[in-house]
Amino acid sequence: MSKKEIVRQIAAHLNQQLATMKEAAKATHEASTGDEAKAEGKYDTRGLEASYLADAQAEQCQKLERSVHVFESLILADHPSGGSIGPGDLVETEHEGIFHYYLLTPCAGGISIEYEGYDLTTVSPEAPLYQDLLDRQVGDKLDHPPLLILDVF
Repeated sequence: MSKKEIVRQIAAHLNQQLATMKEAAKATHEASTGDEAKAEGKYDTRGLEASYLADAQAEQCQKLERSVHVFESLILADHPSGGSIGPGDLVETEHEGIFHYYLLTPCAGGISIEYEGYDLTTVSPEAPLYQDLLDRQVGDKLDHPPLLILDVF
């Protein structure tokens, strides 16, 4: 498996999410500043609510932009033979005959892509699974979720 190609696919996925989020943020900003946002009474909070949403979406855009930058400049080394799992490793797992791959990334956890016919999910340091996989080796078993570590790249 080519980690370089996987990182490229994830960066493309993030760029796509960013474009969608920017469109939504722009529309929300326009809604929060347009004529329709003006209060028609003292209990009309549409404009205020729209401005809160616009701020949150702008924050999400910034977070996505940082993630895109990280992935566009990310270079992952090959896993040392016989070594423990660490940041940047691609981990092949199996549970009840189903194979799944996890890429330990510095950010943007939870992204799922298909690579070479297999499901692959990014796992960031905030995720309990990331912490559970760290320092494990091929052949180790996890309890929650129940996974057998088959290989590390």
